[in-house]
Amino acid sequence: MCVLRYLLIVYEIIFLIRVFSSWFRVPPSGPVRTVLGFTRTVTEPVLRPLRNLLPPIRTGAIAFDLSPIIVFIVLGILIGAIHC
Repeated sequence: MCVLRYLLIVYEIIFLIRVFSSWFRVPPSGPVRTVLGFTRTVTEPVLRPLRNLLPPIRTGAIAFDLSPIIVFIVLGILIGAIHC
């Protein structure tokens, strides 16, 4: 069970990198682009179904995507539920 907990923590870190990287401009090529492409590839299969179920909330010209918040909550519950 500890291995699963550690894998969830690593996934949470990868997910956090994905969220923070969405706030900045990404270079068109290079190692940063490769790492961020990996984070997108790993996290998108979890986010896409949530986005289909829960569309972004529009507030004027800005839309808030709530799917990352839901994923963080679920990951936190799962990590907390697994005791090692």
